[in-house]
Amino acid sequence: MQRTKTGTEESLMLLRTISDNPQITQRELSSRLGLSLGKINFLMRSLIDKGFIKANNFKNSHNKISYLYFLTPAGIEEKTKITYRFLKRKMEEYEKLENEIRHLKKEVDLLDKTAAEGR
Repeated sequence: MQRTKTGTEESLMLLRTISDNPQITQRELSSRLGLSLGKINFLMRSLIDKGFIKANNFKNSHNKISYLYFLTPAGIEEKTKITYRFLKRKMEEYEKLENEIRHLKKEVDLLDKTAAEGR
């Protein structure tokens, strides 16, 4: 069975979301990205261990300890690299899909023409 998202795509989604909202919780990330809380925690730890994200504690308004997540310079660079590879792959997929659509349209046009001649 093919997964719908690769680890790299999940990391990119996570890096983009954290970049846009450093105060987001892991639970909110889980909900927003459609990934389990355990998967978010695993990805976050991995990105922190690689030095792409830095987590700072702070007290939020509910007197709970929360985290602010920041992309490090290495994280910004990695996000850029992943984005480039993701875009390149999606453009290749788009071109293949465009060719397939063009081919299918020709088939349908030929079938329509054949059916019209048979009437």
